Amino acid sequence: MKLSVLTLLSLSCFHFSYSFSPRYNSIFSFGNSLADTGNFLITGAQQFPGIGRLPYGMTFFGRPTGRCSDGRLVIDFIAEAVGLPLLPPSLASDQDFRQGANFAVAGCTALDSAFWEQRGLAGIFGTNDSLGVQLQWFEQLKPSLCSTVRECKDYFGKSLFVLGEIGGNDYHLPLLANRTLEEVRTYVPYVIETISNTAEILINEGAVDLVLPGAPPSGCFGVLLTLLPSPNKQDYEPQTGCLKKLNALAMYHNELLRRAIGKLLSKYPGVRIIYADYYGPVIQFVQTPERFGFGNGALIACCGGGGPYNFNPQAWCAQPGATVCEEPSKSIYWDGIHLTEAAYRYIAPGWLSAWSHAKVH
Repeated sequence: MKLSVLTLLSLSCFHFSYSFSPRYNSIFSFGNSLADTGNFLITGAQQFPGIGRLPYGMTFFGRPTGRCSDGRLVIDFIAEAVGLPLLPPSLASDQDFRQGANFAVAGCTALDSAFWEQRGLAGIFGTNDSLGVQLQWFEQLKPSLCSTVRECKDYFGKSLFVLGEIGGNDYHLPLLANRTLEEVRTYVPYVIETISNTAEILINEGAVDLVLPGAPPSGCFGVLLTLLPSPNKQDYEPQTGCLKKLNALAMYHNELLRRAIGKLLSKYPGVRIIYADYYGPVIQFVQTPERFGFGNGALIACCGGGGPYNFNPQAWCAQPGATVCEEPSKSIYWDGIHLTEAAYRYIAPGWLSAWSHAKVH
């Protein structure tokens, strides 16, 4: 299988309709704020309490759910496409997780606290719920789902595992803590190794269908454009206005992730893994926003406290001084970091199209 083919967004799927036969009994999701459906909020969201208030959740749910958007995320659209309920956060009480659970936590890193302690960065993160911690939560949940090795293999063999997106916080928060881009680039192989090792653990638990999302173009994030600006116009992509070096970092992450997927596919015949593309679709949105109905500006957040990108660190979305646009569906970015439901709605069909064409090795 040529993994590069699977990274292409099916732009013919502009309207969220596609044929995708439900064939999974459950979905298990890991990752950060691009996938979190409520765990960070349940833990208190002390670093970012605004996600517990409107306008978060305004578009679809009509209330905040802990999702870092105005509505549904890609993982929600995937669940809908395969005929399963929206995934409950794994830390929620009184939930039935037989049809899946979401272990993702906003603000989390792929790498664990020991890595950051060694580099003097342990205090910069809003949560210690790394990918390794999320995997522990999965192991703790497992006895309620299956009992014997064979039963677990059968159960997880009929489940879909979505591992990410994760890694962005491993890069962006150190950059915001004044670490150099050259240093942060050295973290990427460690992040990819952690993701690959986690996928391998899940495969050994019985997973045969895995989705590994890549990184979005972080050089287009309003938060980073605002807090890490460059005085040199040549540091910005002329077609998008995004920061070249940050987008190059995301592309480096994605290239190493594709290679890791290739190695896993060679090692585990019978397993199906796809690289799910965030980067390609978002760049296309930013390059030609009107083509997708995003009339509010390519890099301007719908919800924020002002500034060139409507991102203000003194007035985040849902904080005093912030405002929200009238039609979030006309914006790509929700709060300067995360996307709107409308953007996620466009991305999901590309992942599902890639999945439907993927072959078991």
